[in-house]
Amino acid sequence: MFINRTQELTFLSSLLTRERPGPGQLVLLYGRRRVGKTALLRHWATQCGVAATYWVAERELPTYQRRRFYARLLGVPLEQAPIFATWPDLWQALALHLEGQAHIIMLDELPYAVEADPTLLSALQHAWDHHFQHSQVRIILCGSQVHAMETLLTGSSPLFGRMTGQWLLRPLPFAALSAFLPAWSAEELVATYAIVGGIPAYLEWLQPERGLVGNLRDLMLAPGSMFLAEPTLILSDEIRDPRVHRTIVQAIGRGAHTLSAISDACFVSKTHLPAYLQRLQELRLVERRLPATVPLAAQQSSRQGRYHLSDPFFRFYFRFIAPMQDDLNYQPERVLPGIQQGLRAFVGQTAWEELARSWVRRAGTTGELPWRPQVVGSHWSRAVQVDVVAIDWQNRQMLLGECTWGDDVVSRSVVRELIDTKTPLVLADLPQGGKGWSVTHAIFARAGLTPAAQQELAAHSGIAVDLPRLMDDLAHEEGG
Repeated sequence: MFINRTQELTFLSSLLTRERPGPGQLVLLYGRRRVGKTALLRHWATQCGVAATYWVAERELPTYQRRRFYARLLGVPLEQAPIFATWPDLWQALALHLEGQAHIIMLDELPYAVEADPTLLSALQHAWDHHFQHSQVRIILCGSQVHAMETLLTGSSPLFGRMTGQWLLRPLPFAALSAFLPAWSAEELVATYAIVGGIPAYLEWLQPERGLVGNLRDLMLAPGSMFLAEPTLILSDEIRDPRVHRTIVQAIGRGAHTLSAISDACFVSKTHLPAYLQRLQELRLVERRLPATVPLAAQQSSRQGRYHLSDPFFRFYFRFIAPMQDDLNYQPERVLPGIQQGLRAFVGQTAWEELARSWVRRAGTTGELPWRPQVVGSHWSRAVQVDVVAIDWQNRQMLLGECTWGDDVVSRSVVRELIDTKTPLVLADLPQGGKGWSVTHAIFARAGLTPAAQQELAAHSGIAVDLPRLMDDLAHEEGG
């Protein structure tokens, strides 16, 4: 199933008409495993009307890689393809074969080929400089090892300065989930977003007719499930010895978010821990969050940073499954009750808050919010915590929002607490004690507000967003 990706397809199609700096194009397309890179490239290649070669590298000997690549280019069986002793030989032959022709070359999982023979990159750089940059050839370099792909853009890479475009493929937006699971309720879709996010492969693995609980019990938790193996596969693919990194990820997943708490939970000293966390951040598996109220100039030195898992499924897996899967007597029926008991709070603290922040970003661009936020996040300090905070530093505008995912409607007391108690405490944490700031209040409530709460919020020109409104407003959210 191919869904969304309008922006990505527009970008790829533009490569066919560009005359600068080319007309040849050398582009980086990368993103985490299962995010849909292969599906995107194959879909584009079948639609664009230009001859194309798609080749995916595997962990094999470089001579075999080169022969398999060239066989794919020629469209012949492997045994009929020539054997190339080096990558320069292959690129030279390829340039002669494609001379004067328009052709798209898609090299997927490039880091595997580079790992087998690092000379691939310098050979490609030479071929690009002498053959391809003025040709009708478009070369797409693709890979799932995010950090390895990003190093191709650095000064130490032979390809530095040669790229004519780059695209980090991100998960699909929340709005796309209904296309995969059209009969599921809004509550089930939000819960699913909390569990697997917008990763297309995970969404395709789910069986729509079973419902959320049925998928959890019969598919995701079943022995031998791809879901159970996924975190280990991702960590092992990115890190040679993932034991310490996995321990750190598991500590964060269980609720340790500060350096001290993580250090205590995984028995890694605070001296060595930052290096491991930096590596996990480079891999987009962990993110360091700061209160949205920390000024931009102070973020680098701030000690208020908290570490969170970036990937929804990693959050779900290490919160609910990993602690039980390590048991030799692992049984799905023993895990499911714990998930059912803790899922509501988990969804409220993850997906619902993130969707509320997405709503705020969208409102800033559509004019529903009369100013555009520069920063959208949350706020925490020893005195107060607020789920959604958006700030325009230049014009001293701020939105403070509370999120509730319970079945009950929000009462007037929640609105009063946000306005009377939490707002002054947040303002006090701003420079100059928040003097001269204008504050907008918002309540994001799954079940809505009581009439008294609505009246109170309206009296302060606040914003009320329930689940139906959020679903409707985010329905046309763009992907990528």
